[in-house]
Amino acid sequence: MAFYTYDTSFIISNKLSELPDNFLLSAVVLMELTASAPDEATRKQFESLRRVYEKDDTLIVPNSDDWLLASRILYWLEHGRKRSSGGKSPRKKTGATQTMALDALIAVSSRRYDATVVTENWEDFKTIQYYCKFKLMKGSDFLRQ
Repeated sequence: MAFYTYDTSFIISNKLSELPDNFLLSAVVLMELTASAPDEATRKQFESLRRVYEKDDTLIVPNSDDWLLASRILYWLEHGRKRSSGGKSPRKKTGATQTMALDALIAVSSRRYDATVVTENWEDFKTIQYYCKFKLMKGSDFLRQ
């Protein structure tokens, strides 16, 4: 059976309320959703959802090796940017490093579960995929199947 996990961008842009049976929930995505919850009731729903997925053993939680690989990917990305800019790091948008770090954690931890990451944030995940092979699918392709 093929397993899927959704990036935060896919969940938000498609306003998903139901998840398929072959879905694995990323703890990183859950953290992002909880942090941006519009109210206390929604925050509590996300915490309840975490308990369900944790109990079913369908919660993808980054382990120590995932954190190490994600940090290596960020290192390689940063040094690649410096190289292509003649030795100086070009300015990034505010929060870009944090966003890429979370995406790298989603990618590397999903690989352990052999889960396909479904995302609207295609370019960042394709960049990460250069350094870490994992299954990736555009949200629009996923919705068409």
